[in-house]
Amino acid sequence: MRVEMLERLLKIPDPELHKWIADIIKVTKPSSVYVSIGSEEDFEYVRRAALINKEELPTKYPKHTVHFDGPKDLARDRGNTRILLSSGEKIPLINTYEKAAGLNEIKNILEGIMSGKEMFVSFYCFGPRSSPFTMYAVQVTDSAYVVHSENILYRVCYEEFVNQGPNLNYMRFLHSAGERDENGWSKNIDKRRIYIDLEDDTVYSTNTQYAGNTVGLKKLALRLCVNRGLKEGWLCEHMFITGVRGPGDRITYFTGAFPAGCGKTSTALMSDTVVGDDLAIIKEFDGIARAANPEVGMFGIVDGINPRDDSEIYEILNSPENEVIFSNVLLTEDGEVWWTGKVGEPRRGINYAGAWWPGKDNVPSHPNSRFTTSIRYLKYLDPRIDDPMGVPIGGMIFGGRDSDTLPPVEESFDWVHGIITKGAALESERTTAVLGRAGEREFNPYAILDFLSISVGKFTELHLRFAEKLKVKPRIYGVNYFLKDENGNYLAEKVDKRVWLKWMELRVHDDVEAVETPTGLIPIYEDLRKLFDTYLGKEYPETLYEKQFALRVPQQLSKIERIWAIYLEIPDTPKILFDVLRAQKERLENARRKYGDLISPYLFAKK
Repeated sequence: MRVEMLERLLKIPDPELHKWIADIIKVTKPSSVYVSIGSEEDFEYVRRAALINKEELPTKYPKHTVHFDGPKDLARDRGNTRILLSSGEKIPLINTYEKAAGLNEIKNILEGIMSGKEMFVSFYCFGPRSSPFTMYAVQVTDSAYVVHSENILYRVCYEEFVNQGPNLNYMRFLHSAGERDENGWSKNIDKRRIYIDLEDDTVYSTNTQYAGNTVGLKKLALRLCVNRGLKEGWLCEHMFITGVRGPGDRITYFTGAFPAGCGKTSTALMSDTVVGDDLAIIKEFDGIARAANPEVGMFGIVDGINPRDDSEIYEILNSPENEVIFSNVLLTEDGEVWWTGKVGEPRRGINYAGAWWPGKDNVPSHPNSRFTTSIRYLKYLDPRIDDPMGVPIGGMIFGGRDSDTLPPVEESFDWVHGIITKGAALESERTTAVLGRAGEREFNPYAILDFLSISVGKFTELHLRFAEKLKVKPRIYGVNYFLKDENGNYLAEKVDKRVWLKWMELRVHDDVEAVETPTGLIPIYEDLRKLFDTYLGKEYPETLYEKQFALRVPQQLSKIERIWAIYLEIPDTPKILFDVLRAQKERLENARRKYGDLISPYLFAKK
């Protein structure tokens, strides 16, 4: 290690940190070590290293680069992502592994893995500076791409480590891309491992480059954050945080949880202000639930982003002045980036699988292609993005991909009903953001199952206990943008979600009434008609309203059966979950006896 780098490290008065890094160097055997303090020189060094190492490729725009993960490393690896637990411990629905065996395996894989490479050491805040929400992290990796991504996505917090030393409680992330082939792809995919040690707040990631497996403070930190929230009584969520403007120019803040590919980013960007697009830490202060975004960047799916439906993010991604890392898109021979949804036709170039030309049998840009960029480029970035106290939450939104059951928007009867029927019961059709078959309906409670490090039963109980501290409980909503008619056509357009947001904002303040159904509260037609006219300038036919908000009783009952069966297998499921599901089933059966299987919303009374 160069003297300058050693001095940077020793400036942090934490012998335990020094020992951890020394042990890593001894095992992984890098040829050099670079310690970042977050200066502009450091940022530029990492950018250059990513290009020199061919982890990123240049485009015609100096601030835009392209990263390719390789055809076998295009998504999160569920099978090899494991929570390390002491001998004999198991968590239902979560992939676990015996800790001693896991650590021994990882140590063997790490032996000499950085030989001939440079090791990077970086320090970050997982939250605003000087905030009661914030956690801290150290990232060690041999990937300049990972560091480049984190420098965009998170606040660099080297000085906090210097000032607080051994008193700072921090997460640790160790990653190596492993040996790379002539294309720059990780070569030893059979030794891809993502092991999460909850006791030591440490994550190990090897032989992978896909950001969901490697960028420590992204979904790897989320698992550690969830575990700490359980211990301390607060929530760490896979949620956006946005503001929706209502009458009198008021701003009401919402958090929203959606599985990958279900409209999460587009919903956030269709709001009036954006605090965060992906993660939220939620704590109680003076009886109010408040949320903070631990990030300052966006790592989103670029596939499908187009100028008509996603104008702001489309403009950001196409501006030469904005720093953007694209991954697994098409890079054309003349240095342009192309993805499905971008204006123009794809041209000859290279993509996630190698050379591509029109007529080749694979798609030019992968369905899970991504962008990494700063959230500060957003025109409607909320001014409280860096507020140490976060923002007060008026509502929580849960949404999935569902073609035949749920209406476009529905409010729960209360917090308990919402947490159980909207959050704990969330299902969605699978997308390519995980390795597996697309299109399958899968259980994904709170849109966080892949990132839970604790039982979903405990996570549900945590939500119920959290609300006991609140003087004002956020309203809870379910949304579904993917409902189809009998011919397989979507019943709503992408832009319609703006109306659903505006209706939810009005409901938080009881500015409009709602229709009470057996499963929750839905909009009154006349209120939606006005909102469609005001915000979208289009008509909203009563026939469409009736199709969208009809109660589909058999499908609703089937959903309850599926969710009931799953939670029966989870020993620590709160009893109240079954009570709430049972009551909903009874309401549905009573309605069916009275009105049939498909019930018009006009048959239910206003509340």
